[in-house]
Amino acid sequence: MNWSERLAQARVLVVGDVMLDRYWFGDVERISPEAPVPVARIQRTDERAGGAANVARNIAALGGQAHLLAVVGDDEAGTALERLLTAHGVKASLHRDPEISTTVKLRVLARQQQLLRIDFENEPSHEILAAKLDQFAALLPGVDVVILSDYGKGGLRHVQKMIEVARQHGKPVLVDPKGDEYGRYRGATLLTPNRSEFRQVAGRWRDEAELTAKAAALREELDLDALLVTRSEEGMSLFARDEVVHKPTVAQEVFDVSGAGDTVIATLGLMLAAGLSLPDAMDWSNRAAGIVVAKLGTAVVLPEELFAGQP
Repeated sequence: MNWSERLAQARVLVVGDVMLDRYWFGDVERISPEAPVPVARIQRTDERAGGAANVARNIAALGGQAHLLAVVGDDEAGTALERLLTAHGVKASLHRDPEISTTVKLRVLARQQQLLRIDFENEPSHEILAAKLDQFAALLPGVDVVILSDYGKGGLRHVQKMIEVARQHGKPVLVDPKGDEYGRYRGATLLTPNRSEFRQVAGRWRDEAELTAKAAALREELDLDALLVTRSEEGMSLFARDEVVHKPTVAQEVFDVSGAGDTVIATLGLMLAAGLSLPDAMDWSNRAAGIVVAKLGTAVVLPEELFAGQP
């Protein structure tokens, strides 16, 4: 069975905070007479699925089956996000909450430089989240792996219950964490903090031995199978119960790291769903991260890029 056939059978459920990433591209040729700020003359715009929606988009782009469960507002941005996901081959179950606005991150760029970012966001209501929890349990029998993508926007307020229910169904649960209260992720299969996020929770380390000790302590405390720390230019390190695996970065050029964490956990989850071991899945995630950081904004990795030179 080749890669495309294996990935086409892999089913991943993504749950978490979704957002619409909007980009306005233009030129700056003068300073405003009203205030000492640049005047951007917008020439084109772009929209992309962000947050947990970008995780699902990465899975679909690699040929996997991606099902997304999330909350959006009953507004134009929510409709735009749903349209984007459908176009990207993601099966989206978006609960509409009329009390909130869909999270939107608007970036204004000129000459490949970001001038400004404007955020619009609210937390979803408890009633909408409770309904999402029921659907989450109903979807579990039809998937191989669960990814919980936490951006701190309130969509994973019931994350502990989701982990418990998924594990009861025998499903691996991968979590991209947020904040410093990791106790709510207890019992997950794997957490994927980046270097600064891990430092915020575990404290600083002087050398690799101390990093390994801190990772082991956190893994034991939270009853995790493993911990994957992405370390930017230092690559990524997997701390499992019986092994520690380090992969150096494969990035040739770093243009934009936004969304790289989404690509890492998406590739990891998809490869596990396709039957690979955790270290092998990590290897592919590292390759994918090296490709996506050379692209602008929330981007995806395509099969022909990831599997170039592979049988």
